[in-house]
Amino acid sequence: MLEGPKFTGIIAPNANNANNENNFYNFTQGFYQKLGEGSNMSIDSIGSLQTSNGGGSVSMSVDNSSVGSNDSHTHILNHPGLKNVNNNYSVGHSVLRPGRVSHALSDDALAQALFDSRYPTEGLENYDEWTIDLRKLNMGTAFAQGAFGKLYKGTYNGEDVAIKILERPENSAERAQLMEQQFQQEVMMLATLRHPNIVRFIGGCRKPLVWCIITEYAKGGSVRQFLMRRQNRSVPLKLAVKQALDVARGMAYVHGLGFIHRDLKSDNLLISADKSIKIADFGVARIEVQTEGMTPETGTYRWMAPEMIQHRPYTQKVDVYSFGIVLWELITGMLPFQNMSAVQAAFAVVNKNVRPIVPNDCLPVLSEIMTRCWDANPEVRPPFTEVVRMLEYAETEILTTVRKARFRCCITQPMTTD
Repeated sequence: MLEGPKFTGIIAPNANNANNENNFYNFTQGFYQKLGEGSNMSIDSIGSLQTSNGGGSVSMSVDNSSVGSNDSHTHILNHPGLKNVNNNYSVGHSVLRPGRVSHALSDDALAQALFDSRYPTEGLENYDEWTIDLRKLNMGTAFAQGAFGKLYKGTYNGEDVAIKILERPENSAERAQLMEQQFQQEVMMLATLRHPNIVRFIGGCRKPLVWCIITEYAKGGSVRQFLMRRQNRSVPLKLAVKQALDVARGMAYVHGLGFIHRDLKSDNLLISADKSIKIADFGVARIEVQTEGMTPETGTYRWMAPEMIQHRPYTQKVDVYSFGIVLWELITGMLPFQNMSAVQAAFAVVNKNVRPIVPNDCLPVLSEIMTRCWDANPEVRPPFTEVVRMLEYAETEILTTVRKARFRCCITQPMTTD
């Protein structure tokens, strides 16, 4: 099967900063910048960005192959193609006819590059039917940005959407080619995946200076933000199992098509208007290669399987491991390994086989799912088809024997166990 582009993985802090246990966070906080007082940002990963504005949430992936380099940022503000733009030029003017954008975007170089009528709108290679009509796109202001792009809320054909604009690097042809491959891969995956529990792809387009991807906008924010708003209080058991089932069904579909997500976590699980869960952020996902294992390029330590942390070959079972951690989050309402830094958590998982503590009052079937999913041996981890069956059994048990049950977490420090 096809194989997506490889990206450099980051497994430990820079050797020069080995004594700084917060180096991981210092790096990520410098890599991403929050825009505006009204934004919420959860920064706990390399290569992905999760933010919200006004309760909404979307996911953004940025290329991490240049992490740590001195020239990792692009320079669209100084790009000769954007110089000498007439000051009276309308940002919303497309190659077809004027679109509508907020007045605040008049100084936004990425938005200018997208709507610049001097450059033709390029279709999506092999997916021309998904090429958007810029006349129907209304852009609001950006609410988050990464090293290579920004996220905007807007509307397309009257529907609320999330707009991701990525800039083509101008200082490295190799990096530009790598990001082009990643863009094409994300488009391919989003156009292929059609499931109630997968974020819906609206379309995209390419311009000489930027790429654009548009997806549905999740009004409910991410599961992690939902749990944070509950201030680490446990979720009603019936709801926790329902949300877990949404994720498991979506992932069973993804794996059934031969894909691996590789960055499954509560930040990338979005809550739609009907309260269902949508799996998002496929910018780092790849098609599984049957002939050889994979080596890690991305992911987040708190949810990352030990074989990825150790740069060993891996399979779809890394997603199953991550799901086990997500299920624990839903049941307890807490951040996994919250008494550790992300790097400390990775070390403990690999070297001490540490996992989160399962609550004493947890239903046995849910406890079994978690412990099997996060087993150190990938062969022990069940496929998502089996996870779905086990969760359906748990749902039935809840409805028939513990209809009024609500979890009351009694976890005390330490929150992990060997």
